[in-house]
Amino acid sequence: MAAARTVIIAGAGIGGLTAALALAQRGFAITLLEAADRLEEVGAGLQLSPNATRVLIALGIAERLKPHVVVPEHLVVRNARSGRLLAQGPLGAASEQRYGAPYWVIHRGDLQAALCEAVAATPGITLRLGSKVESFTAAPDSVAISASHGSQPLAVRAQALIAADGLWSALRQQLGHATAPRPAGQTAWRTLVPIDATPKSAALPAVNLWLGADAHLVHYPVKAGRMINVVAIVDDDWGEPGWSTPDSPRALLDRFSPEQWHASARDLLAASEHWQKWALFDCLPLAAWGKGRVTLLGDAAHPMLPYLAQGAAMAIEDAAVLAACLDRNPDVPAALRTYEASRLPRTTRVQRDASRNAAVYHMGGAGAALRSLALMAMGGDRLISRYDWLYGWSPA
Repeated sequence: MAAARTVIIAGAGIGGLTAALALAQRGFAITLLEAADRLEEVGAGLQLSPNATRVLIALGIAERLKPHVVVPEHLVVRNARSGRLLAQGPLGAASEQRYGAPYWVIHRGDLQAALCEAVAATPGITLRLGSKVESFTAAPDSVAISASHGSQPLAVRAQALIAADGLWSALRQQLGHATAPRPAGQTAWRTLVPIDATPKSAALPAVNLWLGADAHLVHYPVKAGRMINVVAIVDDDWGEPGWSTPDSPRALLDRFSPEQWHASARDLLAASEHWQKWALFDCLPLAAWGKGRVTLLGDAAHPMLPYLAQGAAMAIEDAAVLAACLDRNPDVPAALRTYEASRLPRTTRVQRDASRNAAVYHMGGAGAALRSLALMAMGGDRLISRYDWLYGWSPA
């Protein structure tokens, strides 16, 4: 029998770290297991919309994050070929006033480091690196995991198991979800460019979105404004798993030809010699997540394309709702089903909207012309207000 109010979390990504903090804040004892031997500061920038920042602020880590974040003043949407401004929506102070929480952009590594610092400073959380959870065994009153810690086996028992082990979750498969993630037919490229090496327009505190045929470009400042995070996504049939495959700048620039892309966008792409790429994968929304004392969280539950910038935000939301549900109801299986019932409709909508945006962002020809007209007619305020349902969320 496991001790009362004990939880195992498999995976120390953003979702797992946030869940550990949210549960510990409510008095749970957490064993947090991560397969990697160390947590490296890798990855691209993140947009933390108000639905995510209000959770992070409530967890008490705002002061750890503020030295690293940038508060963008606007969301700027441009036509890739002409550079024409299609719409400019207010963020910054207007966003915080509208939603009661700020809109931040940050590098993933800086967010992860702040969460790790908070975990290390929080009593009740035990983080074990180099510990890969391989399977679980359910009992009526507990759940036990089998893991490997180097060459040594590791067994832990608790009242609940949270699988936050990412897109390629092994625990999701053990729960009966046999469908593997599917290639989305797009490849994302990322880099960081020093602020003094970028065109002046790219250095402004804004989230910039360029829409082109079969490709789009996003860039915004990170690292407290010292660097520009650049992500370019192209339609592509390359589908190798992985997060950090190096490739040449020329291979990318060939996909962003001067006939199709404005000089300002190409100048930004040419400003870096160091690019890494990863193939995009997603899954159809699941009908159910967990069983008994086991459930899913973050990408393990709802992997999604990045076209709403909500992957990290949904994992952060999951963590807050999960902690609240387990705190309110001592019947662990019932609490986990309540968590899933609360989260499924919302994450399903975000997954589907992100997939729809993938098609809209990469339109060409007449479809692109109609998209541009719609954005110009919409105006800046409506560009933001159509996401009130998303950004205005807060834990019940």
